[in-house]
Amino acid sequence: MKVNVQSVNFNADSDLIEFIEKRISSLEKYYDRIVGADVFLKVEQTSGKENKLVEIKMNVPGNEIVIKKQSKTFEEATDQAVEA
Repeated sequence: MKVNVQSVNFNADSDLIEFIEKRISSLEKYYDRIVGADVFLKVEQTSGKENKLVEIKMNVPGNEIVIKKQSKTFEEATDQAVEA
């Protein structure tokens, strides 16, 4: 599966990108027809602590699944999105 990670208005470090790719790839054990995933990382300009937004677009034959989760860290938001 091809996982594309794009960070909007900041540079994501390699550890974060590796973590996201590993978590997204683990979904293949539940559904083996996933073609790829596009992951967008954004920092919302809010006063709250939960300002990290992760948006995942899963490409499967015939459909596109979109999951958005917001949390204190990108790792936590990624975990919540993968669980969903």
